[in-house]
Amino acid sequence: MDSDIPDRPLRKGWTTGTCATAAVAAAYEALLTGRFPEAVRVALPRGGETTQALSRAELVDGAATAGVIKDAGDDPDVTHGAVVLATVRKGAAGTGVRFHAGDGVGTMTLPGLQVPVGEPAINPGPREMIRKAIIDVAERFDEEGDVSVTVAIPGGAALAKKTLNARLGIEGGLSILGTTGVVQPYSCASWIHSIHRGIDVARAAGLDHLAAATGSTSEAAVKALYGLSDQALLDMGDFAGGTLKYLRAHPVARLTLAGGFAKIAKLAQGALYLHSSKSQVDIAALAGLLGALGAPPEMVARAENATSAAQVLAVANDGAYPLADLVARRAREVAVATLAGGTAVEVLIFDRQGKLIGRTGD
Repeated sequence: MDSDIPDRPLRKGWTTGTCATAAVAAAYEALLTGRFPEAVRVALPRGGETTQALSRAELVDGAATAGVIKDAGDDPDVTHGAVVLATVRKGAAGTGVRFHAGDGVGTMTLPGLQVPVGEPAINPGPREMIRKAIIDVAERFDEEGDVSVTVAIPGGAALAKKTLNARLGIEGGLSILGTTGVVQPYSCASWIHSIHRGIDVARAAGLDHLAAATGSTSEAAVKALYGLSDQALLDMGDFAGGTLKYLRAHPVARLTLAGGFAKIAKLAQGALYLHSSKSQVDIAALAGLLGALGAPPEMVARAENATSAAQVLAVANDGAYPLADLVARRAREVAVATLAGGTAVEVLIFDRQGKLIGRTGD
């Protein structure tokens, strides 16, 4: 991920929640006055504000629709450039703000997340932003703020296939997200958030065996090995620490950690963030493990002169020494210590073809 970051100051962007809030405020004002504002100011949850321009404005048959183009700044967000639409209609007195999923916005189908099953996938943060915007407009025009709000993202169903929404039980489209209203470029927060929500959904479904994988090859291999459902799979990536620490507070009975040799070797060294920008494989330590397995000095010396974890593994394989098993065992020790009990842990190491080459655990 980090190698793709532009070598210049990065421009922040705005969440789908911020865009939806701006569209709702503009549509509600038009519904009350017959006129759309040229631009809309949105108060951000942690202070400050942003001004969003409208890309669409329609007032037809008692409904107002406004659109805002999602600008994710320099973040490689799949929703960058998408149009977030909000259609507002007056509701019955005393009903407050009622939310609905339009085209491209998903619906919750599994328990475990903060939004109940059957509700549109509009997270609590954006809901609160929208409610506050409705109240602000209602007070300015002496209204009660009883409205029906439909949020849509045309093309969102296709974009959602590039996300983990289906695994989380969000069907039919994207989620309206954002706790701060701001997209920080190349932030790890959204990935870790997805891992945590995956754990929540799996626990709510009563699953007792989860598998967290560092990549697609190891995920496919562990899924096939155990016949796991998609809800049991966690796209851990490089975020071993974010996964294990959340499981420490939200335990499951059994956890399988799956990955390639180099990533698991980093975990065995105690690294909890496995990206190359923050952790490197300790070649000397791997050579030392090979020596501990009884490899002769000349083989250990070859390993010490290797330039990658794969080369050390090749040296071990030449002598039929189970280095991958030992690395898996050391990685499991780190995982168990991080979890601090309550979960049975297994570590599996796969090669690039998905073949199991190292294993240890309960």
